[in-house]
Amino acid sequence: MADMKTVGQRREPDLSAPAAAGPREAAIRHNEAAHGLPGAGSTFIPKGVYRFKTLDEADRHRDACLARGMARLARERS
Repeated sequence: MADMKTVGQRREPDLSAPAAAGPREAAIRHNEAAHGLPGAGSTFIPKGVYRFKTLDEADRHRDACLARGMARLARERS
């Protein structure tokens, strides 16, 4: 095996300074707003283990679950 050559040096970033509060609070507000949207936190796919023979079959299953979930949300809103 050939000898390996090291080029340059890796410098670890300085993590001693605390994160700025402004961007962190903005990210928290954004996350909370996203979770407040209808259907947030749901993929509409029931929990379980799914095995598909083809990717097309998996795509059809995903699309069917999504359509059922969107229809359920529409019924709940009206």
